[in-house]
Amino acid sequence: MAKVELKKPIVEEISELLNGAQSAVVVDYRGLTVEEDTRLRKQLREAGIVYKVYKNTMINFAVQGTEFEALVPHLEGPTALAVSKTDATAPARILFNFSKDAKALELKAGIVEGTYYDQKGIQVIASIPSREELLSKFLGSIQSPVTNFARVIKQIAESKGETA
Repeated sequence: MAKVELKKPIVEEISELLNGAQSAVVVDYRGLTVEEDTRLRKQLREAGIVYKVYKNTMINFAVQGTEFEALVPHLEGPTALAVSKTDATAPARILFNFSKDAKALELKAGIVEGTYYDQKGIQVIASIPSREELLSKFLGSIQSPVTNFARVIKQIAESKGETA
């Protein structure tokens, strides 16, 4: 069996993983302990993020002609790929927060919703709260004025001796 035939399924696996993905982040995991790597994989898995280590050449072949092609210059040294199909900022957020404690983990670059971000850009993306957090803050900001208005009306009614 030729080497190309052995590598083709891996390239197809990476292509399928990236197909329809909202974001992909590449990291250098060199220097992580087994315990740190296990904790990181658990956090990513719980968030629905696929985190795998592939050979750089396989990733390179898989991203050719896709929106993820901008990651090619960062495919040097040990590379792990974190991909999310549901939450665009989750991989960057989880990896960045984890890298604060595990200094060995280095974010290289990423593609979020079709836009390329270098290492600094991915760190900025990591500061964006999740969709659920943003929605809850938005709903809280909408609800607050209505609640305050209701309290004022109730106080006015009570001050006039009426019950609201």
